[in-house]
Amino acid sequence: MGGASQFPFSERSHMSKRMLPKRRLENVGLTLTGACVALVALIVVTLIVMVAQQGLSAFLVDGLDFGQFVTGTSWVPSDGKFGALPLIVTSFGVMLLSTLLTLPIALGSAIFVVEVRPGFGRKVFQPLVELLVGIPSVVYGLIGLTVVNAAMRQIFGEAAGTGAGILSGAIVLAVMILPTVTTLSIDALAAVPNQYREGSYALGCTRWQTVWHVVLKSALPSLMTAVILGMTRAFGETLAVQMVIGGVEKAMPGGLLDPAATLTTALTSGLANATTGSVEYHALWSLGLLLMGMSLLFIVIIHVIGKKGAKRNG
Repeated sequence: MGGASQFPFSERSHMSKRMLPKRRLENVGLTLTGACVALVALIVVTLIVMVAQQGLSAFLVDGLDFGQFVTGTSWVPSDGKFGALPLIVTSFGVMLLSTLLTLPIALGSAIFVVEVRPGFGRKVFQPLVELLVGIPSVVYGLIGLTVVNAAMRQIFGEAAGTGAGILSGAIVLAVMILPTVTTLSIDALAAVPNQYREGSYALGCTRWQTVWHVVLKSALPSLMTAVILGMTRAFGETLAVQMVIGGVEKAMPGGLLDPAATLTTALTSGLANATTGSVEYHALWSLGLLLMGMSLLFIVIIHVIGKKGAKRNG
């Protein structure tokens, strides 16, 4: 019999009374979802306005020159020197170096999981990699402080000084962003339709020819998104980097083994000692404004790559 006959009329009537009317349920759903969107939008706008207001005060109220701020090579707030170029260069240097270190490992791991041993990779290797996400930053910093810095002293001798420097920070960051880039790369390769692989095999290509010429090229936009997200994580990391990089922000670093400071480490270490409303206080907020601007730029790049990838794949 029909589905309606499965319930007595009295029971169906009781159920209909307990259910909200369609129009009322629709209004409740729209109200709740709209409130969530409005709350998120309010938080985002408030954060942007707050950081921009405080950051721009260094130039509009305190009279700092923006050109000198971004091109100056000396950051000594106690002497009135606010040249952020060493911090900017170090931030990008550590970010790019850590990405170069982690990319081959992440990509090789993703190929292994998706193309070589998918059973073992999905059940054992991928959960093992994802465990790295749950390790706190301070633990990475402690490991870097005791292991990486010691290795730098052992390998490079007196040239490495205490072992703290840009290279140490990049190595620690490479390990920290490895699970992010690896997991997203696995998803990118797994999203490539199997028809592409089967067509390549039908044309006589080997597995590795298929991986190189078909799978990687098809997944390129998603792989680039994974790399940029990893770079964003590396660019904004603070605690672990601060523990292993040395924290010297006064001048431009001369090499990978030199102690230095990034935008985030200078911001966190300086803000605790800055007087609210002072020039140094506003200059530190300007560093935060630079960080936020770069993060927004990375997000825009991700969206552009995603749209191009969608058009490319039809």
